[in-house]
Amino acid sequence: MTFFRTLGFAPALLLLAAPAALAQVANADLHTITTAVPILTLSPDARGAALGDAGVATSPDANAAFYNPGKLGFVDYKYAFSPSYSPWLRQITDDMSLSYLSGYGKVGTRGAFAASLLYFNLGQIDYRTGTNLPNGSFNPKEYAVTVSYGQKLGENFGVGISARYVRSNLIGNYSGNDAQAGNSFAADLGAYYSKDATIGAGIYNFAYGLSITNLGNKMVYQDVTTSSFLPTTLRLGTAITREIDSYNKITLAVDATKLLVPSPYYEDPTNPANAAAVKQINDERQQQGPIGAIFSSFTDAPGGFKGELQEINLHAGAEYWYNNTIAARVGYFYENQHVGARQYLSFGLGARLSVFGVDGTYLVPNSQANPLAQTIRVSLHFNLNKLSDAFDEKGAGGTQGTLPN
Repeated sequence: MTFFRTLGFAPALLLLAAPAALAQVANADLHTITTAVPILTLSPDARGAALGDAGVATSPDANAAFYNPGKLGFVDYKYAFSPSYSPWLRQITDDMSLSYLSGYGKVGTRGAFAASLLYFNLGQIDYRTGTNLPNGSFNPKEYAVTVSYGQKLGENFGVGISARYVRSNLIGNYSGNDAQAGNSFAADLGAYYSKDATIGAGIYNFAYGLSITNLGNKMVYQDVTTSSFLPTTLRLGTAITREIDSYNKITLAVDATKLLVPSPYYEDPTNPANAAAVKQINDERQQQGPIGAIFSSFTDAPGGFKGELQEINLHAGAEYWYNNTIAARVGYFYENQHVGARQYLSFGLGARLSVFGVDGTYLVPNSQANPLAQTIRVSLHFNLNKLSDAFDEKGAGGTQGTLPN
C-alpha cells in the first residue's frame, strides 16, 4: 500500500515526536504523552509481546537486554541470538514492519555482553505539492543499535548497562523541506534479583527487576527549539515461577512502566483565551533537559497525584512450560483511557528443541478499530553451549564441569 501526502501535510509525520503538537490537543480529558521514536517502548520479541510487554524480571534469554541489562549475568547459555519480525499495522497498510536482532556472549561465569539492532520500516510515502503534482517519494525508517553488558555482583543480584545509537529519518529530502533526520545517543541502566525458595512442598523462584531505558539527549528534527525527548522509561516488575513438578512450571509476571518525560499541560481548550498560556507552559516544559525532565515528570501530570497514577502502564502475563520444551503464554497491556487508551490481550506459543527455538504472538486489542488488531510477532532462538558444558567449576573452558550455584 502507498500513502499519499501533499507537501503541506508531509511534516505531520513528525507529530509522533513534535512537542508543538501538545498545545493543539482539543480534548481536555486526553493527556497523551508524545516522544520521538515511540517504537522503542514496544516489545520487539514475541515472548515479551505475549506477556503484555512484561519482561524486566522474567528469565533471561537472547532478548534480555531490551528489558533489563541487569539480567545478562544470569543467562543460561554461552552464546545465544534471536531474530524477530512483525508486520506492522496491517489493518492500515501492507508495507510497514518491525525487525529486531539480538544476541549475547557469556564472559566468564558472571558476565555477558549483548548487542542488538532494531529496525522500523514505515513504508513508502509519495509526496505531492499543494497543486497535487508528484514531488518525489521516500521510505521513512528508524533504527537503534545497542551494546550492553551485565554482571552478577552476587549469587542472586546483578546489574547492567546499555549504550544506544538511535536514528530517525521520517521525511527525507524534497523541495521545500527544512527537516532533517534525527540522531541521538542513549543509555539503559538495570538491576535484577533472583532467588530460589522452597515453600511447603513447592519450589519457587522469585525475581525482581528495575530499569531505566532510553536516557539520552533529545532528538532534533528541525532545530533545537523543537527538539523532542526520547521515550525515557522507568520499568519496575516481578516474576514468580512455580515448579509444579519435574515437567510443569508456570510463571506470573507483572511490570509497571512510566515515561520520564514532561506531561502535556492542559486547561479548558474550548476557551481561546487559554491557548497562548497553554502553549507557553508546554514550550517551557519541552525546553527542559533530559535529567530535569525525569524529576519533573513525577509532579507535572494534569490532575496532580491522580494524574501521575494514570500515566503508569501495567503489563501482566502468564507463561506455562511443559518439560522446558513447549510453552503457552497469555498477557494483557493496560494504558489508562486518559493517556492514550491502548489496551490489548496477547496470546503466544513457543517451543525449544536442542539449540533451536521459536515463539509466536497474536495481539487482540480492545477494539477491532484499533490499528494493532491482528498484529503478529515471530521470534527464532538459537542457544549454543549450555553453561554446564562450557565452564568448569573454576570458570575455565571445559566439557565436564558445572557452573557454580
